[in-house]
Amino acid sequence: MDPLPIDTNHPSVRDFLSLVRLQVLTPLSLVINMATVLICATVVNPTISQVMKIHPTSITPNPYILGLYVLALYVGQIGYCTLLVAVTKVETKDALVKGVGLWLVFSNFVMAAWAITWVLQWFLVATILQGVLLLLLLYSNIALLIYHPPTSSRPFDTALIHAPLRFFFVLPFSILLPLSLFTTLGLTYTPEHPGAPPTHYSSWHAWIGFAVVSVTNVLGLVVIVLRRDVVWCIAAVWICISVWTQHPKPNPVYVTELGCTLLHPLGLLASVLYQKYSGSGSVSLPERDGDEEHPGLYRHYRGNRTQDLPAPREVEDGEVWAAHG
Repeated sequence: MDPLPIDTNHPSVRDFLSLVRLQVLTPLSLVINMATVLICATVVNPTISQVMKIHPTSITPNPYILGLYVLALYVGQIGYCTLLVAVTKVETKDALVKGVGLWLVFSNFVMAAWAITWVLQWFLVATILQGVLLLLLLYSNIALLIYHPPTSSRPFDTALIHAPLRFFFVLPFSILLPLSLFTTLGLTYTPEHPGAPPTHYSSWHAWIGFAVVSVTNVLGLVVIVLRRDVVWCIAAVWICISVWTQHPKPNPVYVTELGCTLLHPLGLLASVLYQKYSGSGSVSLPERDGDEEHPGLYRHYRGNRTQDLPAPREVEDGEVWAAHG
């Protein structure tokens, strides 16, 4: 077979082929994810929500509200796939190819596999899959924030790349992994009568549930406050509502989730106000020639304005060898 009339080792060619591969695999993985979850939620017996009812825990969410969350996640991923096909800017291509890459594809496949194992009640496998899903999404989100941070000059990147990936990450972090782990460890309860709450907290492990929802919400609040993360705030509030609206619910978990429903937006508002007014008393120093960039800082300040410095970028192998040539 004759070789291709192009150099497949050239970085630009590799990036182009990677983009084409993502344009094919990402929508395919999303369709498989959506179809599998839909079938497991409506057709099979028991469904995803019925398994939750068979094995109720102190942190079991309202399946309808959680289903709306997953639906919103799919809508965001559809927007991501649209951007993937219509992308023209080099910076956006780099974020898609080098920031997200195949990690979202793998995440969609893992989510589909989790739905199957959940309805089959293979809870140990389901928990392992949720752990893998969390690691995949954690890596892709960190890569995006470090090498391709959101910027106001590219709002579509923020809305269609960063937001869906962050929204997806909060799902296993806040509820699906803890829920699978609770069910695997047998931290469930069997009501004496259908719909009747247990008579003692010890029978539904309320304080363990309290510890789990407290840790996840506190970590989420830290991210919301430090990064003024609107997407995480919306996702965290959504998860909190899905938990405390599911009855019966032990008071320690109910009160915690209800309180965090209010605490997350208040923390975001306080952080935004602090960022807006904290620099009002700063002194603006005169600029000198050569002071345009400060390589040691991620961002520098001029009076009351914040200017972003170029984000770190991935280093190609060819650049490393050329520098030592």
